[in-house]
Amino acid sequence: MPPTSAVAGGGRGDSAFPQLRKVSVVEVGTHVEVALTIGGYHDAEPTLAEKLWDKLPADSLLLENRGFFSYEHWNALEARGIKLLVRIKSNMVLKPTQRLADGSFVAKIYPSSYRRSQDRDGIVVRVIEYALDDPQRTGHEQPHRLMTNLLDAERYPALELVILYHERWEEELVFDEQKTHLDPRRAGKPAHFRSQTPVGVEQEVYALSLGHFTVRALMLESAQTVDLDVDRLSFTGCLRILQARLPECESATPQSLDRWYTCLLWEMAHERIEPRRNRINPRVVKRKMSKFAKKRPQHRGGPPLKKTFAQTVVIS
Repeated sequence: MPPTSAVAGGGRGDSAFPQLRKVSVVEVGTHVEVALTIGGYHDAEPTLAEKLWDKLPADSLLLENRGFFSYEHWNALEARGIKLLVRIKSNMVLKPTQRLADGSFVAKIYPSSYRRSQDRDGIVVRVIEYALDDPQRTGHEQPHRLMTNLLDAERYPALELVILYHERWEEELVFDEQKTHLDPRRAGKPAHFRSQTPVGVEQEVYALSLGHFTVRALMLESAQTVDLDVDRLSFTGCLRILQARLPECESATPQSLDRWYTCLLWEMAHERIEPRRNRINPRVVKRKMSKFAKKRPQHRGGPPLKKTFAQTVVIS
């Protein structure tokens, strides 16, 4: 599979003013924020995402949530040669024109229902419909639909694409690392921006993103020196190592800087965490303030999962 990027966004601000909305392109495998754009809190994420199209790597596969899909959006990205894997709504009309061996099917998308009735301006896509058969999994037995312009079912099997798409949530860890770990807490004030002006808030956003990029780039280089998946390195551990070693940086000569840099990568490579457990987090919140259900006692301390995610996927 090609490298995968995810587009995601979120708001940030101390109060009603100033606030902003940030949309980022994140490399899923490494958690590196490739590009970002920011706008007002009233700006829609799909509109901001268009500003990042020129930043997408040519060989990447773009993963998007269903809130980003539109015919115009898809058509423009495909014209640029971008590979897409997008979740779509279950009520979207998609008539199969060809059934493929892996359970997926070929269909067309249209700019309007009238164009569909006339079969005009249709774009050929591949659709994957599936469900999860494990009662412990979030979304159990609910229909899921993915759409892609990777039409070759032999080269890109449906199950492989389903598993890959569910890794899109890795980008949420990027925002957690930036907001929680890089943004220092101060006495009497939670971890929010210091500035009370729009220009100052924008400056802090870029500062956090640059700091995060530095740490993640070093982690990737460190993991490559020992042929290790970068997910096995601790972000907070590597951040503390960098904070501790920066004052010791000896850059008087290229040789001394190389020695310091080599030692830094070696130390980061040993800041490891255990392989991720097979676990699931219910889509609930502690305080009812969104569409998610409120957290209840049954959501805590559930029994261990008996199946891996791949084993629960049922292609329909």
